[in-house]
Amino acid sequence: MLTGLAGRRILVTRPRAPGGGDPLDAALGAHGARPIPFPTIEIRPAEELAPLDRALAALDDYGWIAFTSANGVEVFFERLAVLGRQIPPAVRVAVVGPGTARSVKDRGARVDFMPSEYLAERLGQELHDVAGRKVLFPRAGGARDALALELTRRGATVDDVVVYETIPAAPDARGLAELERGVDAATFTSASTVDNYFLLLNGRAAPLLAGAAIACIGPVTGAAARARGLAVDVEPTEHTVPGLVAALERWFA
Repeated sequence: MLTGLAGRRILVTRPRAPGGGDPLDAALGAHGARPIPFPTIEIRPAEELAPLDRALAALDDYGWIAFTSANGVEVFFERLAVLGRQIPPAVRVAVVGPGTARSVKDRGARVDFMPSEYLAERLGQELHDVAGRKVLFPRAGGARDALALELTRRGATVDDVVVYETIPAAPDARGLAELERGVDAATFTSASTVDNYFLLLNGRAAPLLAGAAIACIGPVTGAAARARGLAVDVEPTEHTVPGLVAALERWFA
């Protein structure tokens, strides 16, 4: 099937998925594009997981657990298994979007709430029955506090616990060589992928993308790209990997 992406060289700055099989690579390949992997970040569990362990030991005290990334889901459930615990039936689970929901469901848990727009702010604004309740928020170190602030404003008590860290990736020599050959588009799926792309490449970062379409998964990522001087060409209304690929296809078509 020929599409607007057929034959296009697309830079992918997401971290490598554990065990391979990155969904963005797969989606681009299914549309005939050639993904150029150049991870700019790595994900690792937080060095200090005692705060998470304490929260897991007291899970019955929470009304909600709110996840804003599949990475947070992964670390949370790994520690839950280590401690031999399960999410109590009365504790509900909220997720920011479909990818995070899939990660929760893949681990045998239910999803009780997902916002109308896949943003942390919208999750904080729309999550119901939070006043007077405790919400556990397993998050990345250095993550934006938009969700916690919004829930606190609405009367919730938020325990935001750092469960993983985002760190700069080591430069990928093969990916860099492919990037130097030229790409038709560059994809960014978080503000940290943007910031660490510039950290890795310094003064070469913007020139290497000259003439390439800049595609950002959502407004937060787009704002980070614009702050670095990039003109954002593609920003889907659905802030997901499928939404990003579909928007890129429309751009090239």
